[in-house]
Amino acid sequence: MTDFDKKLRGLQLPFWMGGGDPARLLAAARKFWTRVWGWINWPLAQFDPLTCRESVLGLLAYQRDITRFNGEPLALFRKRVAYAFINAADAGSVAGFIAIFERLGIGYVELQERQPETDWDVITVRVTDSQISANTELLMLIIQQYGRTCRRYRFEVITTTDLAIRAGWFGGEYIVYTASILASSNHSAVFGAKLEG
Repeated sequence: MTDFDKKLRGLQLPFWMGGGDPARLLAAARKFWTRVWGWINWPLAQFDPLTCRESVLGLLAYQRDITRFNGEPLALFRKRVAYAFINAADAGSVAGFIAIFERLGIGYVELQERQPETDWDVITVRVTDSQISANTELLMLIIQQYGRTCRRYRFEVITTTDLAIRAGWFGGEYIVYTASILASSNHSAVFGAKLEG
């Protein structure tokens, strides 16, 4: 609720004029000025790419050098237009490139530069398999638009797996007692085993 709406709701008639025609006139005035406030603020709302009309969004995208690719959802296109200036400023660094991926909702990404036994101009972009399959065109577009000029980009797929390892020790001892049966009237034998852990 804006301050203007709060002020309109705060308008109160004196208690002796609280009903009848004066109350209906106050309600009509509130409705009228709310509509006028909307008309005044409509042009200002068109400068926000996240809320503007789609025809105005095309003009903002042209101004910010953003082209919509085939099949791109409108919400993603709005994000790309809204963050165009910030993404262009962040494009030169590794942390900025990772921030571009986060802003556009792609998710976790790793960038590795100048790896041993790899050409110096190769940058490895490590993402999950689901990120590549869901955002193939977007990833290529980000690299084309915000990637470094004299660098080559290579994608590597990372997969996360949950692993549980338990450690412990086990020790055991096996003892056998033997008994012989004598020809006496008492025929008893004792056997035993012991296991420790």
